[in-house]
Amino acid sequence: MTQALKVPVQKEPLVLSYMDRAGKIAIAQVADGFGMSKGQLAETAGLARETLYRVERSRAAKTQGRLREMLEIISRVTDWAGGKEQAMAWYRAQPIPAFGGRTAEALVKEGKASAVRDYLDHVAVDGFA
Repeated sequence: MTQALKVPVQKEPLVLSYMDRAGKIAIAQVADGFGMSKGQLAETAGLARETLYRVERSRAAKTQGRLREMLEIISRVTDWAGGKEQAMAWYRAQPIPAFGGRTAEALVKEGKASAVRDYLDHVAVDGFA
């Protein structure tokens, strides 16, 4: 008797679940999804508080890019963290020894999101942290 292979179902990436019809990240939806104010979300993403309250600035490439980086990193750790809220807590507070104890949040704010993604890729293939 043969068994059918179980193929993991790909979940929608977190960043896509927060996109509006124009392909922009919906700021209010992200803030609500994580139980934050727009000001708290701006701080978490390393943006000026007023950036997310002004439509033209919230839709700017830099703002959208920073939010995308944050959501991509949170999305990568959601499963092993136990959910998106726990992933956000990891992102904001967990020191990463490979980066001198800085958090993913601090690294994204410094423009080093790609280093965090590379680190997570390394750990995902059974590398050491």
